Amino acid sequence: MEFRRITNLPPYVFTIIDSLKIERRRAGADVIDLGFGNPDIPSPEPVVDKLVEAARNERNHRYSSSRGIPKLRQAVAELYRRNWGVELDPETEVINTIGAKEGFSHLMWALLGPGDAVLVPSPSYPIHLFGPIFTGASVREVPLGSGEDFFDSLVERFEYSWPRPRAIILSFPHNPTTMCVDAEFMQRIVDFAREREVVIVHDFAYADLGFDGYRPPSILQAEGAREVAVEFYSLTKSFSMAGWRVAFCVGNPEIVGALAKLKSYLDYGVFQPIQIASIIAMNELPDYPAQVAQVYQGRRDALVRGLNRIGWNVEPPKGTMFLWSPIPEPYARMGSVEFTKMLVREADVALSPGVGFGPGGEGHVRFALVENEHRINQAIAQLRGSLDLLDPKG
Repeated sequence: MEFRRITNLPPYVFTIIDSLKIERRRAGADVIDLGFGNPDIPSPEPVVDKLVEAARNERNHRYSSSRGIPKLRQAVAELYRRNWGVELDPETEVINTIGAKEGFSHLMWALLGPGDAVLVPSPSYPIHLFGPIFTGASVREVPLGSGEDFFDSLVERFEYSWPRPRAIILSFPHNPTTMCVDAEFMQRIVDFAREREVVIVHDFAYADLGFDGYRPPSILQAEGAREVAVEFYSLTKSFSMAGWRVAFCVGNPEIVGALAKLKSYLDYGVFQPIQIASIIAMNELPDYPAQVAQVYQGRRDALVRGLNRIGWNVEPPKGTMFLWSPIPEPYARMGSVEFTKMLVREADVALSPGVGFGPGGEGHVRFALVENEHRINQAIAQLRGSLDLLDPKG
């Protein structure tokens, strides 16, 4: 039997590592999982309490609005005004989505179809590549890495692509590479998009996870951004609410309206008690994202110190909850899948193979900062015992 949209999908390489991890744990091994970017910090207690209270009210058990209840959309608009000085109309420029992944995928359906083209950074979070592919559109990958000027590469690929790309997909701070940009970059990309009449979709998943004083800019801060751009903001990382599936598409009212129309056919929105509890998170806990970022920065520091100490030389990322690194030279020829398989078998440490983020990720691995500092130090000790690295520093 043929399944139209999944027949040609490549194997999901992360399942290979996951299967090995399960196998080792069944054998009694204590595998430290730094692969899957699944936040482990508890959701805020007042938000959980509000969820319980709202769930006990039977009026909240009915279908909700797929756009999100008015007070939820108002809370998002207030958050953007407070954090980035961006004024949003909660009626026309904000819509609730069932997580950013669902919202992004459905937005691709609204924007793209067979014969269209889209520009996507490479490597990239998988849905940024496959969301457009599910619509029948062609993906033009733009290399994103050290030593390359991403903006110039993007312009070049736009100008030499046919058909001309209809949309540009961005996500900064970036998963998996952790690349960060400044407000000047956002203005340049918005100016380019306005000149070429192309849509920008910015996944702002790590909006609040900047380190060492770095504050990630919203693309909507750029002059003229609302003419061409929408942005996805999520409570997943900022408020450690991954399983709650609460995100928002904000910005250009025509694009937000198109997504709203499509969603009205596809879903009845997020469970209303979750929406009510999410209002508490944004309105009453404005400092919580900074606390979360502080936890991740401590884990980043522990991981960077430990890896450099054993001879795996890395630079500290300025944002996200990840660390992206080339495979150490003695093991580079193995490729990312074989190298990460070896780490599970011999070090009981699970990482994400870079090729899982597209061909541009080969030769790299991604660490997720989803274990506490004690466990991270334990992982470093296990890696040191299993790897033969050059120039260890202690």
